[in-house]
Amino acid sequence: MKYDVVVIGGRVGGSTASLFASKNGLDVLMIEKRQEIGTPVQCAGGTFRSTFDTLEMQPSPKYVCAEIYGGIICSPDGNRVKLKGKEVGGYILERKAFDKHLAIESARAGTDVMVKTMVTDLIREDEKVCGVVAKHMGKTMEIKADLVIAADGVESQIAPLAGLNTQKTPYDLGSCAQYEMVGVDVDLHYIEFHLGENLAPGGYLWVFPKGEGVANVGVGVRNSPHHAYHYLQKFTSQLSATPVELNVGGVPLTGMVDPIYTDGFLVVGDAAGQVNALSGGGIHTTVECAKIAGEVAAESVERNDASASFLKRYEKLCRITVGKDLKKSLKYRRVFDKLRDDDFNVITKFLDGYDLESISKLSMMSLIKEHPHLLRLLKEIL
Repeated sequence: MKYDVVVIGGRVGGSTASLFASKNGLDVLMIEKRQEIGTPVQCAGGTFRSTFDTLEMQPSPKYVCAEIYGGIICSPDGNRVKLKGKEVGGYILERKAFDKHLAIESARAGTDVMVKTMVTDLIREDEKVCGVVAKHMGKTMEIKADLVIAADGVESQIAPLAGLNTQKTPYDLGSCAQYEMVGVDVDLHYIEFHLGENLAPGGYLWVFPKGEGVANVGVGVRNSPHHAYHYLQKFTSQLSATPVELNVGGVPLTGMVDPIYTDGFLVVGDAAGQVNALSGGGIHTTVECAKIAGEVAAESVERNDASASFLKRYEKLCRITVGKDLKKSLKYRRVFDKLRDDDFNVITKFLDGYDLESISKLSMMSLIKEHPHLLRLLKEIL
């Protein structure tokens, strides 16, 4: 078997990279280890409107559960502040349907898809990756390729085989647990973020609306005394709602891996650390970078050049496109890690009456004037 490109992983990153590689005329194979693309769910489902501009498609009611106009910040002292702004506007997606939709669109563009197939090794020639060894239904096969793209998630086993350092320690990850629940009292157009050291240490709890009385209720924690599921149970036990699905997992919170390429090989998505380190959101950044990966792959094949010196173009374009935002999210993450409940209470009260675009450094200085101790904590972002 021989392809121009083999993509490992059929979620958002893999399907997007496959889609744009196929759109640019490449012969592409996408390999997914599970028997069904989209399950289990690995994300709360929130993304920005710009995601669909990048994908060059219109959002569909087939997988859009809710349109989001803003967010509600819930402080430890019970204060609730509603914020609007483009930075919190977007959609809540049904990930099972959305991921499969992307895979279908990629297949329509010409991508071959193999499900229930595990990549066990990479093929190398003269130190260059030039294919994969895969196991499908008990049969082991070698699949040659000019280029391999790894989109196999936060627990990527493939990138290290290519010599890239994508391994994560527990400190590098946010631990997450989420219920889909029925009977939740939630605003259909606003996502909720709940803060508090006892509620979600090192992270936050979210409520993302998915329809009338239905919501994803989840919690992400970091360096906490208990697993995320403990805090999820603690919170949801107070709700008159019924869980119909449980998902648990981890999210990388230390920024983009460096490098994300080598000879004959690219990495995208969670495996590459293309995730906002503050929010843990990664759909929009993954889509941006996976599209670039597909397009650079097409250039690589056209030029017959899959060398690291050429594929460096992929990382350069990713850093131009999303690098500034990811770097900023790391800076905000470091500030967030220092905040205590009293600080969250003060900042939440300050945000009341603002939309996100109207918050300026000058207005934040007025906050610090009233609470001088915050200068030490917020100086990195002022």
